[in-house]
Amino acid sequence: MSERPKVGVGVIVIRDGKVLLGKRKNSHGEGSWSFPGGHLEFNESWEECASRETMEETGIKIKNIRFGTATNDIFQAEEKHYITIIMLSEYDSGEVKIMEPEKCEKWEWFLWSQLPQPLFVPIQNLLKKGYNPMSQF
Repeated sequence: MSERPKVGVGVIVIRDGKVLLGKRKNSHGEGSWSFPGGHLEFNESWEECASRETMEETGIKIKNIRFGTATNDIFQAEEKHYITIIMLSEYDSGEVKIMEPEKCEKWEWFLWSQLPQPLFVPIQNLLKKGYNPMSQF
């Protein structure tokens, strides 16, 4: 069987020097902390996907959406492989809410230097690369 990697989009949302992370449930990476995000849809731009997924998952609007980096993420236990496009953005408006309680336990803001554990594989890979989104602002 020749499975191909899927394309995911992870959205770094910055507000007051902190990043928004959600605790995942009922999907791969359960129990780990992750950015808002999801699958890139057919004919969708990366920016559109970032905006849509953030709204669907958190209920907030974001602005200044732009490409950050990409990670090659292999989830050994789940036998999944993703290319994750990491998009940078800034909080615009709205109140963070758990919009998909079946997929996310809670949302919290964290300093990049004090990220919670365990982290979702794409964020682990960002840290391995020494990536720091705060240097982009």
